[in-house]
Amino acid sequence: MNVAKYNADQLMSFYETMFKMRRFEEETFEFYKKGMMAGLAHLYMGEEAVATGVCAALKDNDYIGSTHRGHGHLVARGADISKMMAEILGKKTGYSNGKGGSMHIMAMDKGILGANGIVGGEIPIATGAAYTAKYKKTDQVAVSFMGDSATNEGTFHESINMAAAWDLPCVYVIENNLYGISVDIRDVTNTPDLAVRAKAYDIPGVVVDGMDVVAVYEAAEKAVKRARAGKGPTIIECKTYRWQGHHVGDPAEYRQRRSETEKEDWMERCPVKTLKKEMIESGKVTEAEVSALEERIEAEIQEAVKFAADSPYPDAADAFSDVFQEGTL
Repeated sequence: MNVAKYNADQLMSFYETMFKMRRFEEETFEFYKKGMMAGLAHLYMGEEAVATGVCAALKDNDYIGSTHRGHGHLVARGADISKMMAEILGKKTGYSNGKGGSMHIMAMDKGILGANGIVGGEIPIATGAAYTAKYKKTDQVAVSFMGDSATNEGTFHESINMAAAWDLPCVYVIENNLYGISVDIRDVTNTPDLAVRAKAYDIPGVVVDGMDVVAVYEAAEKAVKRARAGKGPTIIECKTYRWQGHHVGDPAEYRQRRSETEKEDWMERCPVKTLKKEMIESGKVTEAEVSALEERIEAEIQEAVKFAADSPYPDAADAFSDVFQEGTL
């Protein structure tokens, strides 16, 4: 990780976002283990450098197409973590009044067009947002986050073909954590680098270390500038890893097929710990400064946890609100 050309404020901003993501997801896991949330959660722990680096390159009015593993994207965009926590618990004070939950969490005020439970479902949504930006000449950029398995979906190829043909301001970010549920991406593709598929559309395809927030940021910054300048889309593949299984109830024993120590090997490269170590060793920040930041974030997290736990559930009558009814428009 090359932190030399970044000042203390920039590095601390990266670290603040990543540390907040990690603590948010750890508390979400606690909610699940205590039986406080309905359904499952797909945690972002381990992948923090991806959303942090990409979103740091965006403007406030840019768009995001998110996935079922979307908590990190919202945190990176500066979403209200209290409303996020409440939404995960199905509370009335959540972003979608408790009706979206973890898998469909969204923050329209931050340009988040919704997390998506359909593999690859967010790709055409972000592409459509990029089309509106070009049509209206708004100077906005759309980012589509996706998992590795989404690159085998038709929506991936159809959307990128359209974006390339029309020079749409869209950046396609592959969060390659090696697995689509239990399917090893290396078993269902014939190339180790998914970004090479960009060649089929004559657009840039970049592979970066998804555990290195600086590398991700620099690749995203270049792609976003290209898109905003009207030069079309870019595919960025971030090699990363999720600490947990596909969801909080998945023991992920399938990861031992190739290596008994695969998870441990990746955890040695933890993006949060690595950045902290590099910042301090570079002399740009002190341990005391980092500790103070962590304490402030911890207080925010605990406040969000309490807010969510204390918030009310929706009333039964709310089941009939926010629902489209034919003939009402």
